[in-house]
Amino acid sequence: MESSDVELDLQRSVHAVLRELSTQAPALQSNQGMWRWSLHKKVERDPGKSPALVRILLRELEKAESEDLRHVIIPLLHTVMYVLTKATGITEELYQRIYAFCTRLLTLPTPYCTVALDCAIRLKTETAVPGTLYQRMVIAEQNLMNELYPYQERVFLFVDPELVSASVCSALLLEIEAAQEQQTPEACMRHVVSHALQAALGEACHAGALHRKLQASPRHTLEQYFHAVVAAVEQMASEASPSREGHVERLEEIYCSLLGPAAGRRGDPVQERPPSIPLPSPYITFHLWTGEEQLWKELVLFLRPRSQLRLSADLEVLDLQGLRPDRELARVSVLSTDSGIERDLPPGADELPAPSSPEMERAGLKRKGGIKKRAWPLDFLMPGGWDGPPGLHRRTGRPGGDGEVLPGVSRLHTARVLVLGDDRMLGRLAQAYHRLRKRETQKFCLTPRLSLQLYYIPVLAPEPAASRQPELGELATFLGRADPWYQSNVNTLCPAIHKLAEMPPSLDSSQTVDPFILDVITYYIRMGTQPIYFQIYTVKIFFSDLSQDPTEDIFLIELKVKIQDSKFPKDGFSPRRRGVAEGPGAELSLCYQKALLSHRPQEVTVSLRATGVVLKAIPASDTEVSGSRHCPLPAAPVTDHSCLNVSVTEVVKSSNLAGKSFSMVTNTFRTNHIQIQSQDQRPLTLSLDKDDQRTFRNVVRFEVAPCPEPCSGAQKSKAPWLNLHGQQEMEATKATPKPLLMPINTFSGIVQ
Repeated sequence: MESSDVELDLQRSVHAVLRELSTQAPALQSNQGMWRWSLHKKVERDPGKSPALVRILLRELEKAESEDLRHVIIPLLHTVMYVLTKATGITEELYQRIYAFCTRLLTLPTPYCTVALDCAIRLKTETAVPGTLYQRMVIAEQNLMNELYPYQERVFLFVDPELVSASVCSALLLEIEAAQEQQTPEACMRHVVSHALQAALGEACHAGALHRKLQASPRHTLEQYFHAVVAAVEQMASEASPSREGHVERLEEIYCSLLGPAAGRRGDPVQERPPSIPLPSPYITFHLWTGEEQLWKELVLFLRPRSQLRLSADLEVLDLQGLRPDRELARVSVLSTDSGIERDLPPGADELPAPSSPEMERAGLKRKGGIKKRAWPLDFLMPGGWDGPPGLHRRTGRPGGDGEVLPGVSRLHTARVLVLGDDRMLGRLAQAYHRLRKRETQKFCLTPRLSLQLYYIPVLAPEPAASRQPELGELATFLGRADPWYQSNVNTLCPAIHKLAEMPPSLDSSQTVDPFILDVITYYIRMGTQPIYFQIYTVKIFFSDLSQDPTEDIFLIELKVKIQDSKFPKDGFSPRRRGVAEGPGAELSLCYQKALLSHRPQEVTVSLRATGVVLKAIPASDTEVSGSRHCPLPAAPVTDHSCLNVSVTEVVKSSNLAGKSFSMVTNTFRTNHIQIQSQDQRPLTLSLDKDDQRTFRNVVRFEVAPCPEPCSGAQKSKAPWLNLHGQQEMEATKATPKPLLMPINTFSGIVQ
């Protein structure tokens, strides 16, 4: 295919991607997400098309800037950065043009300046040291251990079998396993070496000969060249002023040592088409959701060394990381016979003793009168399982005192938690997230070492009617409105996942099929770096049975209140005789704080008869809500998703010639704090996040407020060097709780 034909074909594909962002036509909505995927597949199958595609995308970016088409800027930026991560033939001049464009976007408001800054930082390094983005992504995602770049990432895919069908779970698991069978550590190291050499040397690199040489190299030789290439790239990228020429010279030496002296000759270039270098999909672990404690345990297992991975029972005995909230472990003096070299260790030295062994019993002995010192578990502060390159090396020592714990700890691990399901699954994720943050106040284990990123893909149960598509949940709909690129790529996955589950599994392993769903998940995980924060609300529930203690729970999306049917005693008394007004519903007392732009507290107390109340944390649309006759319209904007939208179905009684009649009127208002109490003998039923498993009956009163950070306002320490005024200011600051927000990653955040 000629160059003009290639550019024309790529231009049509890019315009198709932009067209689906600019229109709401049903014909285009059915193919949303496929255009971007097919565009990336074209350059993946033929890497020689990458420079042409980058030039086309840059022209479209400059056109969007000149015509003020901001809704396409962030999708185009993500597309060009994804192409640049894989490409090897991009000129320095093209890199500099894209970098200059990103710097011009820094004058725009959020989120454009935020995304542009992130792209500019990565482009600056990639321009001077080509291949850095690809190398770092593969090393982190595949957990290829290296001292110069020790970062590790893992994708945790959680699916609740009660909310997602078994066929969908099986189809996703088969697609993930099929893709990861070919991603061995040796194959990933070959990809890193080949990509780094081709990106730096360009046409001077004989890609076919290099590919054959790496395929024939044994593992120990491959590891040597892998570490040499990583060292060359990372050392140059860490310099204050990296030199592209110096980087090329260092990689030319590695290239000549790999292929021999004849590789440096410029004559007789290889005419064959260079093989494509794939970007392996990240390492994904598949988990069936069992409870709110599962997230914590999986993250702890991710941080622990590989030699100490045990069963869940062992973790329970060690309290997951060996730290007790009620007492500090004593320091144990042990005569050390360790020379510091791993080879001198006795067999099984890395294994933990059994809980009932004499070693664990001796560890519990305390020395009275000494200085208490917290004994950190093995490899608590250093990256778990990171032993560096193979060979002899000394063990990295742990900090000697508590004062050295947090300042020297860097977050070398990134956990990308992806949940599939509907709004009920998000409510359960919020419970697990709240539980995790609460445990961190007692055992500061995960926060200093782990970066936690949350992702969400809506997967709904199919509707009984075959012609009707299932409607997205409230949070997925909000994310699609806030981020059009999320709507185009993620919200369209739901029907595709159901189609995958209906397809029969392929028994022919020799036939390669492009995994569409896994590719879209990978794209979302890699490029979805801008979070949208959602307020978690806490609810305190009081029951009609006074012997039953009040309980607390949290919700993320919705709290629904229904009136229970009350059975009156058979003593001839009727609701009229008891002083209860006739009509459906129950008498409710509402006390809430109005949501005002000034954030001044203004309490409102009303009593009314209602048949139900719904508290929604996610706004249904960007239109204004209607006011009620008890309260005027609030001044807070409805686009603010940090307030509750309360809808009360009020019973209005009217009298006419025909008698008494009742009508239902829905009143809506916005608030952050609300208390509702039943004034008569009609108990209430509460349902949290549309989940039948989280239903509370026989409720007479409940209070809803923003859930505070578990660590904020909980500790009031007085510093001895502060005067009385300073202590009062510090206590006042700590007494104001910081709200707990749960982030969900998107491509751009909220686009204004």
